[in-house]
Amino acid sequence: GAPLPLTPLLLALALLAPWGSAGGSCPPRCVCASNILSCSQAMLSSVPAPLPRFTAVLDLSHNNVSRLRADWAPGRLAHLHALLLSHNGLSFVSTEAFTHVPHLRHLDLSSNRLRALEENLFSDLAELEVLLLYNNEISAVDRTAFDNLSRLRKLYLGQNRIARFPLELLRDGSRLPQLALLDLSANRLRSLPVGELQALPAWLRDRLYLHGNPLACDCPLFQLVARGRRRRLSAVMDFQEELRCLLPTAPAPVGILALAGRQPLNCSEAREAVLEAHLGDTVTLSCDTRLRGVRSRHWVTPGGERVLEEGGNGSAALLANGSLQLRALRPEDAGTYACWVAGPLLNETLYVELLVHNFTLHGPHDTLNTAYTTLVGCILSVVLVLIYLYLTPCRCCCCRGADKPPAPRDDSINSSVLSATPNH
Repeated sequence: GAPLPLTPLLLALALLAPWGSAGGSCPPRCVCASNILSCSQAMLSSVPAPLPRFTAVLDLSHNNVSRLRADWAPGRLAHLHALLLSHNGLSFVSTEAFTHVPHLRHLDLSSNRLRALEENLFSDLAELEVLLLYNNEISAVDRTAFDNLSRLRKLYLGQNRIARFPLELLRDGSRLPQLALLDLSANRLRSLPVGELQALPAWLRDRLYLHGNPLACDCPLFQLVARGRRRRLSAVMDFQEELRCLLPTAPAPVGILALAGRQPLNCSEAREAVLEAHLGDTVTLSCDTRLRGVRSRHWVTPGGERVLEEGGNGSAALLANGSLQLRALRPEDAGTYACWVAGPLLNETLYVELLVHNFTLHGPHDTLNTAYTTLVGCILSVVLVLIYLYLTPCRCCCCRGADKPPAPRDDSINSSVLSATPNH
C-alpha cells in the first residue's frame, strides 16, 4: 500500500536532524541529539569512528579509553567546543591529540590516571576556557604544559600528587592572563610562597583553593587565610574545616584560623588601610608601593572589575601617579580595592578598604542637625531670660525709707548670663 504521510512534527524533526547521509550516521552505542554526541557508559575502549564533522559536544565519560592518541579524530572537528573524557582510566594523552579540535573551550580529563603533564600538552587549544584535571595521579607539571592558553579562565588540579606550587605559571601574568580560578586543593603541598601569592592579581588570588594540603604552620599563612575570611571569600568560607596545617608540637593538624594568639607562633592578623567617605563624595585611593622602577600598575574593584588605563571608565579613573579616583560615590562602591604593582623583579599588591556612609556630608541630615541645634539654643535663651525675670530677688522689698535712693544695680553677672547664647 501507499506509505503513511509524516505528521508535521515528525517532518520537522526529520528536516532538523543532521544525522543524514550528508553529515554521517550516529555511531553505535551512542545517543545523538542535534549536534550533541553522547557515548557515556558505552563500554568503549577507543573513540568511535567516524565522528560526524558537525559534532559540538562529545561525551565519552565512564568508558575504558585508556589512551588518547593523535589520530583519535582523523578529521578536523571545527565545531567541537566540549570534550568530556572523565572516568576512563586514561593514562596517556598524545601531545598532538588536540590538533584537530582547535576551537575546544571545555576539556574534562578528570578522574583518570594521568601522572604527568608533558611539554606543550595543551598548546593547540588557544580557545580553551575550562580545563578539569582533578582526581588524577599528577605529580609532575612541565612548565610549558599550559603555554598558549591565553583564554583559560578555570584550571582544576585538585586531588592530585603535586608537591610544589607551580608559581611559574602565574608569576608574570603573561602565560595565563585570563586565569580567574586555580584549584590546588588536596595535593601534597607543604609550603606556599605566601609573599608571591600576595602579589598575584586580586582576581586570581581570591579564587585560589588550597584546602586539604599538609601545609606547615606559620604566621604568613595564617594572615593569608585570615584575610580571606575577613573578605568572606568562598575559597576560605566554604572550606574552613579543611584549611589545616602542621605544628611541630601538635600531634594532629590544627585549623589555620586557630593560630591567632596560639603558642608557639602567636600570630596576629595584618590590617589593611581603611578610608571612610560619604555618598556623592570624590575620593582618591593611594597606591603607595615600596617597589622601585614600577613597570605597570592597575586596580581591581570589589566587584572584580579591572581599571587598567589612565582615565578609566564611569566613576573610576586611574590617575597618572597610580592612584585611583572614585567620583560620586554610591553604596555599591564600598569594599576592598586592590592595587597590583608590577616591578622589575617582584610584584606587590596593596589593599584599601573603602567605607561609604549612607548619607551625604552636607545633605539633609546636616541641615536637620543645624536646625535642631538652633532650636535648642533659642529655647535655652528664653529659659534663661525667664529665670532672670522671675527668680532674681527684688532688692526694693528690703528698702526701709521711701526717700532713700535705691542701690545701684550691678548687671554685669546678669549680662554675662544673657550673653551666653549658643553660637549658631
